[in-house]
This record gives sequence, C-alpha cells and structure tokens, in this order.
Amino acid sequence: MREFVIMTDSCCDLTAEMAQELNVMVQPLSLLLDEKSYCNYLDGREIGFKEFYDYMREGKLGTTSAVSVGQFEDAMRPVLAEGKDILYIGFSSGLSTTYQSATIAAEGLREEFPDADIRTVDSLCASMGQGMLVWLCAQQQKAGKTLAEVYDYCVATLPNLCHWFTVDDLNHLKRGGRVSATTALVGTMLAIKPVLHVDDEGHLINVGKARGRKASLLALVDEMEKSAINPAEQTIFISHGDCLEDAEFVAAEIKKRFGTETFHINYVGPVIGNHTGAGVVALFFLGNKR
Repeated sequence: MREFVIMTDSCCDLTAEMAQELNVMVQPLSLLLDEKSYCNYLDGREIGFKEFYDYMREGKLGTTSAVSVGQFEDAMRPVLAEGKDILYIGFSSGLSTTYQSATIAAEGLREEFPDADIRTVDSLCASMGQGMLVWLCAQQQKAGKTLAEVYDYCVATLPNLCHWFTVDDLNHLKRGGRVSATTALVGTMLAIKPVLHVDDEGHLINVGKARGRKASLLALVDEMEKSAINPAEQTIFISHGDCLEDAEFVAAEIKKRFGTETFHINYVGPVIGNHTGAGVVALFFLGNKR
C-alpha cells in the first residue's frame, strides 16, 4: 500500500501543534493589511492572532487571497516525487477559489506523475469545521485506512458536518454584503446578534437572530441539540475571534447539556476573521443534517 499525505489549507484553523501531530501539510492563504502582505500560517509567525484582531478593533480591514495554483504545485510535487499519494481537503469553494486552484494543480501533476493518486475534496466547510473534517480523516489514516477508504469516508462525512456561528459586530457582515446597512444599524442599536450556518453548498447563510450576546451563544448549543448525533461521544470543535471566554462558555454549556468531554478550541484565523470581525464564535459537530 502506497503512503499518502493529507494536505489542507490554513482556513482549517487547526492549531499548528495539531497539524504537526496529524502530519498534515497546510498551505497558507494570505492577507493584505495596511499595504503589507501576510501569510496565514497556523502558528501566526507572520501576523499573530491577537495582533490581527487588535487591528480589526481599530476599524482596519484587509483583503484576502486564495492559495495559488503555483503554490499547490510547489507543495505537491516533492511529495509525489517521493512516491507518495495526496489527499487534499480544501476550504469551501462557496467561499474561496482555493479549492479550484488545488484541482487545477492536481490535474497538471497527474500528467507529470501518471502513477500517482491525487484526490481533492471540496470540504464545503470553513474554519474549524474544515479542521474537524481533516482531523477525522487523519484518525482514519492513523487507523491504517487506504487513501481510497479515507477519501470515501471524507466525502460521506462532510454533509453531516454542522457549522453554527454568531458574530458580535454586524458591520463586518454588512461590508461583506451578508446583511444590509439598515439591518446592521438597527441590529447594533437593539443588540441583535445573528445566528448563521454554512449550508450544503458551502455558503454562509443567516438563519436566525438572538437578543444579546449570551442568548446568541446559547442559540448555537440549541442548534446542536436539534441535530447532533451522539453528542456525548463526539469531539467538538469551537473557534473564536479573540473571545476565548465566550468559546469556553459554549463548551461548558455543551458539557452541561450532553456530557461531552472532549473539545478543541482555537482562534478563527485572519483570513476568515477579516470577514467576520472580532467576537465571532463558531461551533462544529456531526449532525443528522447540516
């Protein structure tokens, strides 16, 4: 059985330590802020997570860039040259062209390495939802499953990977065209917090609202209660925009309601955080539907 490498991109929002432990290769997206370009490495070597959110709180807004075809070719080629295969699990095509870049690179490299098995999966996920899918697939790989088996598992699992999140500042969603200027103004005045999720096509969808921050955080857990499969037995992923206490509040509520013991909590990275702003809290779990 040929060895294979799992590859993903930095919008998975795993910690650098987790990616290293899983032996996952991670390609960075990038952020242009104050006319300076930063690669979104998981260890924050070019721009720290707290530093980034401090910029956000000052009202600064950057622009983000997908991983290029050339970046993927440069990362994949040495792996293939070693006689290994590749499974790439990418950031939702509904939110970025990164997955498209990976598929173009893979297509070209199949001609160069005709014996290689290069498979790409559009996770239709974002942040630690993508990270959770990568983590689950890496557990399958560790258990000795083949690339084909892990690929099939990945494709079968992604429709059940639930994403629920809330933001603290509607103005970032307004800039991204997710809510109108009027909705942002009124919502800010009335402390209305949106509750959103990622749908079956990998797009962000506004599905509800809550009055006040605590209510919006509890709404995430309410959604989990509706659809989670065996929540007590799951490993739950939560990401946050420099608001660890709120993420821990969500984890504590999940533990109280369901008895869940295992959580992974990390920052929403600067590429996604540029669109959600500080104060975003996102919850990821396996459910009977997205």
